[in-house]
Amino acid sequence: MKLTIIGTGYVGLVTGTCFAEVGHQVICVDNDASKVKKLQAGGIPIYEPGLEEMVKKNVAAGRLRFTTSTAEGVEQSDVIFIAVPTPPQPDGAVDLSFIEKVAREIASAMTSYKIVVDKSTVPVKTGDQVAETIKRYCKAKVEFDVVSNPEFLREGFAVDDLMHPDRIVVGVKSQRPVAAMKEVYEPFKAPIIVTDINSAELIKHASNSFLALKISYINAISVICEATGANVNEVANGMGMDARIGRRFLDASLGFGGSCFPKDLSAFVKISEQVGYDFGLLKEVQKINAEQMNRFVKKISETLWVLKDKTIG
Repeated sequence: MKLTIIGTGYVGLVTGTCFAEVGHQVICVDNDASKVKKLQAGGIPIYEPGLEEMVKKNVAAGRLRFTTSTAEGVEQSDVIFIAVPTPPQPDGAVDLSFIEKVAREIASAMTSYKIVVDKSTVPVKTGDQVAETIKRYCKAKVEFDVVSNPEFLREGFAVDDLMHPDRIVVGVKSQRPVAAMKEVYEPFKAPIIVTDINSAELIKHASNSFLALKISYINAISVICEATGANVNEVANGMGMDARIGRRFLDASLGFGGSCFPKDLSAFVKISEQVGYDFGLLKEVQKINAEQMNRFVKKISETLWVLKDKTIG
């Protein structure tokens, strides 16, 4: 199939490259001309195991190319994926300005039916806003479908996660885009969950929040273990052998960080507040996560006395 990915950040570049790897014709769009030039030459701005080699291979094979033109990508593809940043605002809400800008650009370039897929992590009901924006700014007044297709990639394992996914979530309002979405993902041989757009959008935030909860839970257990002389690893192993719980994400640590969990957790708390629910459980997860780092700092301060000019790793 002919696919366009708008945004060549972490999600966009990995997604576009893996789509090309399984045989699709892929155009990746970015408004940074120097970045596009570098990518077309096979250089990548991020490190992800196996990605650079895969980019070079598919550029050379003619299945993957890069451009600064959204219009070119829209005109030459059947399915357009939006994979632009959704950074947090100071209050924890998500900044959707990049999504809106891209939706307008897609609308302006559309002259025939297109499937517009939201790959970025967005609050529930964003799909409705994208559809309204495209409808408002599409001068050709052609038909289109908006689809939610959240990503579930881990940094350091993104290529493997996309090539061998646990599941693929597709949120739609009508059945018209379903066959095309199944064709896009057929080479990956993974279960495809077809649901409504709101549910698909919520699945991403609910999944990441639950994983963060597991991390904070075992970190809270580690405090009890330390106070009682129990071994947190043994406790985690015993818990994890229960199929209802599972062992993954039950490793006591400094807590969660990175670009996804903190942002997604704050966003989900904000989303919950906006619909009238005080998600106290997730607020406690955030609190435990912050306290875990403070405990670590206290421990090393007591052990090393003076931390200034010391390197800890």
